[in-house]
Amino acid sequence: MELKKYKLADIAKIEISGVDKKTIEGETPVRLCNFVDVYYNWAVTKEKAKAFMTASAKQTEIDKCSIGKGMVAITKDSETRDDIGIATYIADDFEDVLLGYHCALIIPNPAIVDGKYLNAFMHTRYIQKYFENNASGSGQRYTLSNDTISNIPVLLPSIEEQHTIGKLLADLDRKIELNKQINDNLEAMAKQLYDYWFVQFDFPNEEGKPYKSSGGAMVWNEKLKREIPEGWEVKQLRDIIETNRGISYDTSSISGGGVPMINLASFNVDGSYKDTGLKSYNGNYTQEKILRPFDLVLCNTQQTAIEFSKDIIGKAFLIPDIFDGDIVSSHHINTIKTEEVLKPYLAYLSNTSHFHKYATGCCSGTNILGLDYNSFSQYKLEIPPKYLLKEFRDFIIDIVKRKSLIINENKLLTKQRNELLPLLMNGQASVNYHLSDD
Repeated sequence: MELKKYKLADIAKIEISGVDKKTIEGETPVRLCNFVDVYYNWAVTKEKAKAFMTASAKQTEIDKCSIGKGMVAITKDSETRDDIGIATYIADDFEDVLLGYHCALIIPNPAIVDGKYLNAFMHTRYIQKYFENNASGSGQRYTLSNDTISNIPVLLPSIEEQHTIGKLLADLDRKIELNKQINDNLEAMAKQLYDYWFVQFDFPNEEGKPYKSSGGAMVWNEKLKREIPEGWEVKQLRDIIETNRGISYDTSSISGGGVPMINLASFNVDGSYKDTGLKSYNGNYTQEKILRPFDLVLCNTQQTAIEFSKDIIGKAFLIPDIFDGDIVSSHHINTIKTEEVLKPYLAYLSNTSHFHKYATGCCSGTNILGLDYNSFSQYKLEIPPKYLLKEFRDFIIDIVKRKSLIINENKLLTKQRNELLPLLMNGQASVNYHLSDD
């Protein structure tokens, strides 16, 4: 396969975004595809855009930074070299979505370069080395200058070959995305069951009918100031849990080559596990710091700066069954020790709005919020009977296992996609042209 070399500026238009995460009166409402949306996704779709944050922009910014199908976005500025130059493909057209700051928008000339191919090319080691050698800055911030981006060396086969390669890799990504949607649906099922059984109190009664809706006895609880099913206990968190804080670490101990470390980046904003957020810890740890599948971990810290913040403090999830060896957690995370049947119940309780409101009221700090466990552990909650907790646990563990299988499948698909990249780019592997049809 013959490759021709171009400078990026000769085959694409490049726009540097300065669109801030603010809403200003008089500006046009928009949604933002931000740094994290570019960083964590091979492609940006309409489905992903549902979760984009809202902001506002001037018309000049809208004209300059609106994203559309066929474009490519890259991260431009970050605290570490490894986080810049990460690309994503814009897979759909949008009416009101702009690329946020710290990113650059690349609009390919479709007669010369295919956007899907260009996105794949940006993920090759060839380009990563270019960014490593040409990134400016040190210490607190690294950036790609406009000249560095304009001069990116792009190797192109024929446009037909680009279409074929781009589509193959995009198809793999679509399968990965479909798997993620399946896991999202499984998580939604789990939350719906929790709400149905433990918020609406319509768990199955002895006849298999919804308890409260079928006239099940409810009693007023003075501690909670609300009605709960007859026979349920009320306790404080400190009566049923113990906590074990994770490992304090320095930069040198997370430089790679160690064991997986659960940290703040492992939490989605809904409190579920985020499989792209792991660190690798190569320091020392004791037996008591080791996590196992289905252990319950809770976030005890939250950054408040807009650029980094996620509303995750006090939220918890069950460790998925995806690890072969030891797992540990950072000091921003606490392992919750309690009865096995209580873990899934507490995990989904922690992600309710009522519980989260209480947890955030137990925090202090300016740039970093920390959870005060003395006040947090005084939270009062109703405890369902053991048989119901066991039924819920069995259902949730089954969902966690299913989600874990899908996470592992996605890891394998991602590995295959990444290994195909250099082989396709240098002609060591080829794809039948009929696969290039959309």
